[in-house]
Amino acid sequence: MPLLITLLAIIFLVLLISYFRIHVFIAFLVVSLFAGFSLGIPVVKIVGSIQKGMGDTLSSIVYIIALGAMLGKLVAQSGAVDQISQTLIKLFGQKYLRWAFLFIGFLVGLPLFYSVGFMLLAPIAITVATRYKIPAIYIGFPLITSLSVTQGFLPPHPAPLLLVQQLHANMGKTLFLGIIISIPAILLGGMLFGKTVKNILRVPNSAFVAKELAPEEMPSKTISFLSVLLPVILIAINGDPIISMLISVVFAIYFLGIRRQVGISEITSQLTDSIKEVAMLFLIFGGAGSLKQILVEGGVSAEIAQMMSHSSLHPFILGWLMAAFIRVSVGSSTVAGITTAGFFVPVVQATGVDPNLMVLSIGSGSMMFAHVNDTGFWLFKEYFQLSIKEIIRSYSIMETIISISGLLGVLCLNYFMY
Repeated sequence: MPLLITLLAIIFLVLLISYFRIHVFIAFLVVSLFAGFSLGIPVVKIVGSIQKGMGDTLSSIVYIIALGAMLGKLVAQSGAVDQISQTLIKLFGQKYLRWAFLFIGFLVGLPLFYSVGFMLLAPIAITVATRYKIPAIYIGFPLITSLSVTQGFLPPHPAPLLLVQQLHANMGKTLFLGIIISIPAILLGGMLFGKTVKNILRVPNSAFVAKELAPEEMPSKTISFLSVLLPVILIAINGDPIISMLISVVFAIYFLGIRRQVGISEITSQLTDSIKEVAMLFLIFGGAGSLKQILVEGGVSAEIAQMMSHSSLHPFILGWLMAAFIRVSVGSSTVAGITTAGFFVPVVQATGVDPNLMVLSIGSGSMMFAHVNDTGFWLFKEYFQLSIKEIIRSYSIMETIISISGLLGVLCLNYFMY
């Protein structure tokens, strides 16, 4: 019975978000109440569980999301992204522009949210394509693939970060293994499959042709690259994302702001704006945490763990399938990842699988087949001016390729590691 209630709760959540267009936070709370009543949890305890789930979830990630948003804003406003892009383009040359944008997307995608990275870098790709008279989608495709992979696979991005926290994985190890499986995913989705979009000859949106900054307006190459890579380096060294991100933000405040004669009031304004841009994520994560706690209190997680321990399918495949189902249904890779996380905490404990690889298998599933209910789908359309059919033919299939590639990478790592 608890499993049937869980299935109905997921279907209810999907319908509220995708069909009735209810805000994700409200949908999570409504479904949490529905699940709590259906599982026979007393009303008073339901309210307490919702509060506990929200508090526990936010306490583990709110600092990272806030600091990550601040770093992203400072990197964007200072011109560091432009410096990185121009440097790599000069290094690779016109013949290898696609490789240049692949690396740009990966470097910038490590600390920045997908939408932020997209809006920063897509205009640069469009501008370069316009100057060299190359199809914009052909140049931009490896870039978009890299941004997608880092968003879905690698902490400290929101969903992978929450998965690391929930599944008690190791931040540094997950990041290291995630980078390993990211490489083939990007090469297959962005470079190999990306060759097939060269004949899509759409003129991109001219409004997004980036204005070229003067060299004196940008930070140095060293500072630009270090500002983006510092959090990754620090997390890999000590594994503590909060301290790593805090150090990185302080570094950026000084070297991208104060040292460049930017006033403290302007820097503070940028940091404040960055929090506004991610505030909604806090609500979504809190709602997901509430649902997770209700399922735990109702004994659902324990029953799922018992069932999974006797399943013929490997837990990594099951985690991937659940995340993929939610992603296709709801449209958000973040919602898919954080919703699946709550179900697989007891599975990891019961089966003893590597929690780092479980994070990556769920993250891979959360990237499955993006379509019209995905915000990235419409960003892609707006910037590159493609038809719905052309976006599905390119962007949607690319997301499917990196999702399947990520799962295969996890299974390969598991085979060789254990």
